[in-house]
This record gives sequence, structure tokens and C-alpha cells, in this order.
Amino acid sequence: QVQLVESGGGLVQPGGSLRLSCAASGRSFSTYAMAWFRQAPGKERTFVGGITWSDNKAYYADLAKGRFTISRDHAKNVVHLQMNTLELEDTAVYYCAATSPGDYYRPISVRASYDYWGQGTQVTVSS
Repeated sequence: QVQLVESGGGLVQPGGSLRLSCAASGRSFSTYAMAWFRQAPGKERTFVGGITWSDNKAYYADLAKGRFTISRDHAKNVVHLQMNTLELEDTAVYYCAATSPGDYYRPISVRASYDYWGQGTQVTVSS
């Protein structure tokens, strides 16, 4: 059973930075890709960024390009999301997700591609 646990959320002022982390655990954890999604109140859960586990290729939503960086620590089964220049509109619950191993045909940015989800961590951008 795969478990994903997010950390690093909190309250930050506009223009500030936060670094989210997601630790994956489970017997012989393996995945094709991990990603971050976010969900603001009253809105759908949307893709932020994803990364392939074996070859470390990163993908970003337009909202994240130039501001956010996704990275992974393969040895520790951890994925990070470095968020810079945060804006009020970035306020949301951020969720970590992982695919099952071997799901190479699944698009990285699609929510349905992911079989495992964390509980989410709140990010609030406010002055």
C-alpha cells in the first residue's frame, strides 16, 4: 500500500516562497511519475507540475512556469515543489500524487493518471 504524506504548507506573503515536500512510503515503492495538483475553494483540482521518476523529466502547468520547480530525490522517495514569487491566486490545498509503476502511456498532467494521493497541505498567500 502506497502512502503519500505532504509537508511544508503554511501562510506566506505575496512574493514569498514555500517549499512543499511529499514523502512516499510503502513496500518497494515504485512509480512512473509523481505530481502536484492544487485545489482552491469551489474550484476543480488542477495540475501544477509533474516529474517522471526514472529519467527526471519535469512538466509544468502554465501557472507554474518560471515560478515553481519540481524535483525528486529518488533515493529517499521524496518529491519537492519549490514555489517562488507566490501570488494570492496560489492559495489552495496542494496535493501530491503518484502513478502506478509502468503507466508510461498516461499523460502527466491528467488527474485520472494518478492512483495514489496524499491528504493535502494548505498554502495560503495573504498580506
